[in-house]
Amino acid sequence: MCTRRWFESANNAIEGVLHAAKSQRHVRYHFYSAVVVILLSTVLGLSRYEFIAVSIMVILVLATELLNTAIEAAIDLFSLDFHPKARIAKDVAAGAVLVTAVGAATVGYMILYPAIRRVLDTGLELQHHGKPEITLVSLLVVLILVVIVKAWLGHGHPLRGGMPSGHAAVAFSAWVAIIQMTDSSVVSVLAGLLAAGIAGSRITLKVHTLFEVLLGALLGMGVTYLLFFVFT
Repeated sequence: MCTRRWFESANNAIEGVLHAAKSQRHVRYHFYSAVVVILLSTVLGLSRYEFIAVSIMVILVLATELLNTAIEAAIDLFSLDFHPKARIAKDVAAGAVLVTAVGAATVGYMILYPAIRRVLDTGLELQHHGKPEITLVSLLVVLILVVIVKAWLGHGHPLRGGMPSGHAAVAFSAWVAIIQMTDSSVVSVLAGLLAAGIAGSRITLKVHTLFEVLLGALLGMGVTYLLFFVFT
């Protein structure tokens, strides 16, 4: 029962993220930027602590943008007519996003500019990363891409319906990562069967169509395999 409630709460939270991405173009822009920054950080070979710093700033920008969206929705609910204090509340919330974005840009510049400058001076040399790091980057990119695609299409929920299937995307992304990280064919086969079972359950429960599941699986596998191929 507790597990079911946890999944319901998690789905509601993710659905809030998807609603913000659907309804607010600035949220979508920040998600686009998040994918670009994550991939750029991987290409430039940032150190672990540099990557952590950049990731924290990306999270803060997304979090403040989501809070700004929630504040605007709450104000519109209780104040349908124009009110000076309602405008102040919205402006202050937007100001919080601006401050966070400026801070993120500053941190990003301090960390990314030297790496970009080095590439411009010596040429691009792709950095190799550990398989656990690529697994984490792959899952993050796949999740963000699922949100972006669903926001584009405007249909479905993050964990229920819509194109592509987020469950299939994550399951098959994990499967490819497991194949890359283990030499055991048994483990790889079991992971593949589990991924197929998860994807099949979405069709059985009539949450997704076969096409949506296949698209999600291809997205998860394609992104993960590409990142492992390039960076390992």
